[in-house]
Amino acid sequence: MDKKKILDYESITKKIRRISLQIIESYIDQDEIIIAGIDLNGFIIAKEISKEISKISDIHIKLCKVKIDKKKPLNDVSISLNPQDYQNKSVVVIDDVLNSGATLMYTVKNFLNTKIKVLKTAVLVDRNHKKYPIKVDFKGLSLSTSIQSKVEVVIDEKKIEAFLV
Repeated sequence: MDKKKILDYESITKKIRRISLQIIESYIDQDEIIIAGIDLNGFIIAKEISKEISKISDIHIKLCKVKIDKKKPLNDVSISLNPQDYQNKSVVVIDDVLNSGATLMYTVKNFLNTKIKVLKTAVLVDRNHKKYPIKVDFKGLSLSTSIQSKVEVVIDEKKIEAFLV
């Protein structure tokens, strides 16, 4: 199977910085933001965004992990924070790739069971194949692909890269 690199480490680093700056601009009046990364890759990207925000802003970041079965998103979703930890707070849900929107939609649904101030979403790559009316507020790359194509984000200890498969 041929893989075409669509984002190298340097490009992803720039996109993470840009997304971080956009989040800061959107939440400039907030003291604290909940950054919720969807496990696995979304959480790793969320950690990088949290680090970047902490470097350039005084906004307190509370990072949490969201576990969801991406193949069966109706199954239980678990959030590493208790609902009272994000009640009346601003939340950003982060994932690596937006395909159909199902994972993001069911994750967002869980946060909406608690009263929050504002909820926004961020992804590294938006494929533009949404089945659900989910909007991405912050994205690194918008990519129109064939429905058969797949975007794969590969993360190891030293780098993050994205490929079109």
